[in-house]
Amino acid sequence: MPSYDRIFDRLGLRDWCDADASEAPMSMAQLLAKSSGGEEGGALPFPSLDTLHEACDAIPQTRDMTLSVEQGFLAIKDSLKFVLDPLTQPLSWMLEAALWAFTATPWWVLIPLLVWVAWVATRKVGITVFVAVVFVFFGLIDHLDVALQTLSIIFVCTGLSVLLGVPVGILMSRSDRMQKVMLPILDMLQTLPSFVYLIPLIFLFSVTEPKLYGIAIILYAIVPVIRLTDLGIRLVDKDVIEAANAFGMTDRQKLFGVQLPLALPNIMAGVNQTIMMSLAMVVIASLVSAPGLGVLVLRGIRNLELGVGLVAGFGIVLLAVMLDRCSKAALQRIDPTHETD
Repeated sequence: MPSYDRIFDRLGLRDWCDADASEAPMSMAQLLAKSSGGEEGGALPFPSLDTLHEACDAIPQTRDMTLSVEQGFLAIKDSLKFVLDPLTQPLSWMLEAALWAFTATPWWVLIPLLVWVAWVATRKVGITVFVAVVFVFFGLIDHLDVALQTLSIIFVCTGLSVLLGVPVGILMSRSDRMQKVMLPILDMLQTLPSFVYLIPLIFLFSVTEPKLYGIAIILYAIVPVIRLTDLGIRLVDKDVIEAANAFGMTDRQKLFGVQLPLALPNIMAGVNQTIMMSLAMVVIASLVSAPGLGVLVLRGIRNLELGVGLVAGFGIVLLAVMLDRCSKAALQRIDPTHETD
């Protein structure tokens, strides 16, 4: 822009600007103007990198920044894959085993077993009947297999999220420094758009590997259980801790005998939220070959099959309500003062 040309000329930077006069690719603004058939313009545009680059070739474009990020990731991709491949391979095995177990087991064995598990966890007739009705509904509309595939993924990913998240939450509760380090990471994981989780994973793993969508689901869903484990332990009454100290309890005894039992309602609330977030990620994960109801939702979008997409989406809602009611009822058994909806 002429305005910025004059600024660089008055600052005596023209020689520096023209030192790198190599032909650069179009900026994003130029591409948009070209595709829309319009002209770039404006009295005085914001001095973005692309705008300043037009007046001074030595200033990099925004494309240079995105290219450097891409090249930096690709430079360490092989090293990351070498380290992460063997570490994450058990996740693929677990997901494949769970999918096989849920789909190979006869329905007349699996459904009664799942209903019995719901009864053991909740001890409520209404919720147990609701679980049975949901599975019967899936069977009647021929969605039982895909619903069980989704359920198997949720069980594995939620179980691993709890298994990994609770120890991290405990470490955060015992160290303020650890908490300060982890909070920005958790904030990023919680606010990062779900589609963005898939971008680096696609470069690291094959889309045919179950661990690709398993890692994405775990990273997206693990945050609540970590946060609420940390919060629950920190909220334990200081008088109770002082009483435990007075009895001469070790740190290990205090953790397992006092802090974790009192923090269990908060931890269970974190598990509940982890289940819900896992289900929310199932549809996104279907983009990278995750089986289940998400595939039908994706098919409805791709082929504009309204009924297929809506019925599959309603099935995910039913699974979410079922798991939510079961986990809340289990929490109420642990903490009778906890109110359920």
